[in-house]
Amino acid sequence: MTTTHTLAVPGGRLHYEVRGEGPLLLVVGAPMDAGAFAPLADALAGDHTVVTHDPRGISGSLLDDPGQDSTPELRADDAAALLDALGAEYADVFGSSGGAVTGLALVTRHPGRVRTLVAHEPPVLELLPDAAAQRAATDDIVETFHRDGPGPAWMKFMTNAGFDLGGDGAPTPPPGEPSEQDLANSARFFAHELRGTARYLPDVAALRTGAARVVVGVGATSGGLVTYRTSTALAELLGTPPVRFPGDHGGFLGQPEEFADVLRKVLAGG
Repeated sequence: MTTTHTLAVPGGRLHYEVRGEGPLLLVVGAPMDAGAFAPLADALAGDHTVVTHDPRGISGSLLDDPGQDSTPELRADDAAALLDALGAEYADVFGSSGGAVTGLALVTRHPGRVRTLVAHEPPVLELLPDAAAQRAATDDIVETFHRDGPGPAWMKFMTNAGFDLGGDGAPTPPPGEPSEQDLANSARFFAHELRGTARYLPDVAALRTGAARVVVGVGATSGGLVTYRTSTALAELLGTPPVRFPGDHGGFLGQPEEFADVLRKVLAGG
């Protein structure tokens, strides 16, 4: 059974969902909302209490000021507030993409609140040798959104991410026209979230010496993606090998059961 809740946080209200029983696992995305992680959460709910949420400004998590930027630090504070609302001193955390960046910020901003963080393909572009070029590409994507709208911006974003949009393995959009919520989430992402996430520089020293165990995850078929480069760069700095998960950047979408099996083993220390 899944229960839905609303939590007041500074500047807004968070929509979150709770399912399952067992050790607490917070599943974090950005800009992906709780719905995107539902298959994975369902696969884990037999042995974990799984909490998912919509990041601030996305889907059901509403802001008092819609023009407020979303930073990893703000989203980390929201995650800590969720733990407080759940009466949890700490939790395991699985974060994917921008949610993995949120998790890195949570570990360093709120020491002691995370037992194990599994950071799946965090786009920590500032760790790359071509960081300056990546910043320019991000600026161009944001400018494209403001000039031409979300469609062209998504095309540039996916191309820069490393997806072959003309290949057999290219991601396919959902059937039909995007909903009003899809368009609102895209606008939120490009106008107020992408820059802050892409320019986040992890505190590697704090991650290495803190109490939390930090595991970097990479997709088994993500070799051509920029997030494979960022993930392996972070894992090397942390001195721990990355863990391979099924699929690519969104492997939890297409193979939730297999993905959940690997995540269970990682959380158990394997």
